[in-house]
Amino acid sequence: MTLGEALGELVPHLRDELCVHSNGYISRAGCAARDRPECFYMIGSMGLAASIGLGLALAQPSRRVLVLDGDGNVLMNPGALASIAAAAPSNLLHVCFDNGVHASTGGQPTVSDRVRLDELACAAGYRWAGRVESRAALSDLPASSSRGRGPPSCSCALRSGHRDPPARACRMPRRR
Repeated sequence: MTLGEALGELVPHLRDELCVHSNGYISRAGCAARDRPECFYMIGSMGLAASIGLGLALAQPSRRVLVLDGDGNVLMNPGALASIAAAAPSNLLHVCFDNGVHASTGGQPTVSDRVRLDELACAAGYRWAGRVESRAALSDLPASSSRGRGPPSCSCALRSGHRDPPARACRMPRRR
């Protein structure tokens, strides 16, 4: 499954979740798949999507928060997993798209083939972490994520090849 296919499966099941997209390719692909006011696209803050998602989940406990992350981003800041697990927000779903490469900077390999991100999340204390490799399992995530205390997580296995998303500009806030 590619990132585009994974987003194509996940997006129709989203409603009004606050959605944090990690920097780079995931932000561009996420914007192309579903650009809404509830979406926050990170620019240049590699590894901080999970931390921003945690802040939103704690500040807005009545809202569901979805973090769309990448393997390179999670590996850049694994301490965020422990912070999320310790705070245990039940309104947070952390999805990591694992394609084994830094897609935005030329496809350099990550170490996710040796450091299993789902196991890392479990070790940090996530309520549930697993590897999703089918579209059907991915489409069940939004509904199943609201059961129980503490954050669930998933690591999505993707093929490393990708095509650039449409060159449609995302909404960017205006400076005053």
